[in-house]
Amino acid sequence: MPSLVNAETRTQTHRCIMEQDDRRRNKNLGKNFMCRLQCMFSHSSTSESRLSLEDTQQWSQSLEKLLESKYGLATFRTFLKSEFSDENIEFWLTCEEYKKIKSSFRMSSKAKKIYEQFIKAEAPKEINIDYHTREQIKRAVKTPTLQCFEDAQKIVYGLMERDSYPRFLRSDMYRSLLESLADDASKG
Repeated sequence: MPSLVNAETRTQTHRCIMEQDDRRRNKNLGKNFMCRLQCMFSHSSTSESRLSLEDTQQWSQSLEKLLESKYGLATFRTFLKSEFSDENIEFWLTCEEYKKIKSSFRMSSKAKKIYEQFIKAEAPKEINIDYHTREQIKRAVKTPTLQCFEDAQKIVYGLMERDSYPRFLRSDMYRSLLESLADDASKG
């Protein structure tokens, strides 16, 4: 009987040590990621040049708030890459850039590239859109406008908002980053 009690005590002790290790690892993950983000944007001299707890907390208000923040966007992209599901954000960002094109020649060239990369069946970064939208874009790319990817972009945004974004908010990456920033804020 004593050996059974000792084995049970050892198991509980081992479990407790593992939980402490997990907490320490998550704290380090948050610190390491925070440092990587700040290094990525260290050349910036804007008011948003430092990652703050308040800004990071605002990411949880909406996907729009997350994407408006350079740190939020970079963190979300890193999260999606870690899940091998970054095609949606890459498509969305590519469409945002596409909408800024002024030259009809560049528009035509870029529209074809977007179609080849994201839209056509078996594309390298094929996004999940319905057949009707895919066919509509296939026709529109022949004489492209700034709006030719609009429907697909809305679909992809909706997918991210309903699926990827909630997973991001529950992720160790986001939670450990928040914890790390909260620790720094409490230390002053």
